Amino acid sequence: MEILEILDVLEDKVENAKNIPIVNRAIIDKEDLLASIEDIRLRLPDDLKQARWIKDDRKRILAEAKEEADAIIKQGEEKAAQLVDEHAITKRAYEQANSIIASAQKNSRELRLGARQYIDKILSDSEAALNKSQETIRAMRVELRQDAQTKAVETTQVAEEE
Repeated sequence: MEILEILDVLEDKVENAKNIPIVNRAIIDKEDLLASIEDIRLRLPDDLKQARWIKDDRKRILAEAKEEADAIIKQGEEKAAQLVDEHAITKRAYEQANSIIASAQKNSRELRLGARQYIDKILSDSEAALNKSQETIRAMRVELRQDAQTKAVETTQVAEEE
């Protein structure tokens, strides 16, 4: 029997005990009452042990739950830190990429400008050379005409002289 059952039996014995009228007292079998108290005493250590075991088990379960919760929190914090680091790395990568793109665009503009200036210089030099050649050609044509006129005048003079 459990302690609570023994206490219920004991309570029934007290309630069903013979009453002495006028003094409001009851007659209970002393031997039977002492036997029930002894049963309680004998069973009490087992119940106390069970209660202690339940209490200790509860502490253990709570400690394990706390450890697990701490591990989950730590894991969450590590994941958050990792995501922050990844975000920072990604942000730096984008910044570097943008810097590289800006530098490449600047170099491209400078190269195009330099190429245009170089081509303009070559065309200018070619134009100057062509102009010089044209002037030389004109001068040669003028000289050729003058030479032709001179020869024509000489031929006319020789023919007139003859």
